[in-house]
Amino acid sequence: MPRHIGIEDARAIVRSRHQVLDVDGSTAALRSALADGSLVRLHRDAYAFSDELADLWADGRHLVRLVAAHRQMTGASAVFSHRSAAVLHGLARPDQVDWPVETTTMAGMRMSGRPGLRRHADRLSDEDVVEIGGIRCTSVDRTVFDVARTCSIEAGVSCADAASRREVMNGRAYSRDAQERWRDRLLERAAASPGRRGIARARRVVSFADGRAELPGESLSRLQLARLGFRQFELQVRVEGPNGRDYFVDIALPDHQTFWEFDGEVKYTDEGMRNGRALSQVLLEEKRREDWIRGVTQWRVTRGGWRDIATPDALRSRLQAFGVHVPPVGALHARQIT
Repeated sequence: MPRHIGIEDARAIVRSRHQVLDVDGSTAALRSALADGSLVRLHRDAYAFSDELADLWADGRHLVRLVAAHRQMTGASAVFSHRSAAVLHGLARPDQVDWPVETTTMAGMRMSGRPGLRRHADRLSDEDVVEIGGIRCTSVDRTVFDVARTCSIEAGVSCADAASRREVMNGRAYSRDAQERWRDRLLERAAASPGRRGIARARRVVSFADGRAELPGESLSRLQLARLGFRQFELQVRVEGPNGRDYFVDIALPDHQTFWEFDGEVKYTDEGMRNGRALSQVLLEEKRREDWIRGVTQWRVTRGGWRDIATPDALRSRLQAFGVHVPPVGALHARQIT
């Protein structure tokens, strides 16, 4: 099961040439390890052993490369930004494929190229720069803005949902006013940057963002549902359960009396999330929960995992397998989202 790591964990994985030689003993052994893939060169004078990277989520592998790049940086001109800043802030989807380390350097300053490093030239205000674990990066708001306008809609919505969640949720309590304040603040940032690359996309992402989404899979589910033409969503819907216990369902589609649940494998395969319960017990409890929700609400309960939300067509097929009528106007609505 992939694991998450923090900055100090990443620093422990990154080794200099001297440290690698202390382990393998010779330059020939280092070259051999690089050739057979047991050692990976991250940046100049920065290496990692493959077995220490193998069990990490993609965001963890990126954090290791980011730390390696940070070791080579001098001065205060460059700031980690875009998807790299999203990793530092814990806003990146952990399942995404690897991407280059990204920095922003003040416009007009000299930038040298380097494999595995993507440099952006831009202006950053003092409020746009923060420090996390001794590493300078763009602020949460600036990071959401940059990811929303330069990356995929999927990455943008997931990042924006996660960022807004920190301001609009207090436990299970959702503040619609806080959501609107967050949205207005980000839209004001977009309005102050007319003509920049991806501004129209950033506006769409920010307008669509909803901090009630708990996981990236829920964010992507909602995006694909919107692309299919569904208009009305309710997130984390409360259903009164047995013995005073409440159940919460990921997404409700009121017009269709249908619930959608993102069913990631991690809650079944991760022993920590199972809290000591056997897999059979987890499955039985999940079935009883679903039966209760269906019985109390008389609504259809549909569910799926990453493969089922990979594309709008995949989700359409999944919903139709449950007997859900998919709106015929999805293509028109999709142009408003993508």
